[in-house]
Amino acid sequence: MKQMQPTELASWLARPESERPVLLDVREPWEVALCAIPGSTAIPMGEVPARLAELDRSRPVVCICHHGMRSQRVGSLLESQGFTDVINLAGGIDAWAHDVDPSLAKY
Repeated sequence: MKQMQPTELASWLARPESERPVLLDVREPWEVALCAIPGSTAIPMGEVPARLAELDRSRPVVCICHHGMRSQRVGSLLESQGFTDVINLAGGIDAWAHDVDPSLAKY
């Protein structure tokens, strides 16, 4: 599975001509309520196996969590289920808040 730094993802999202990835936020609802990347799809890690049909397999999927560990596990699950373009956001939303959007709440 590929790893992507927050600044790389921000550059990708800023390019209007590029294919828009699915931003899969696997944190718990209370965490997403604190801060999130706009346009993310929130599915808690424990619900992902039952909700795979909600994800577009034809698009890249960027998995996001707090620090990058849960998203790494979900990314591995997605790959095992046939998703072919899975990326883990290195450092998670914490790194995103530090490197890209310091206005986001940190926890």
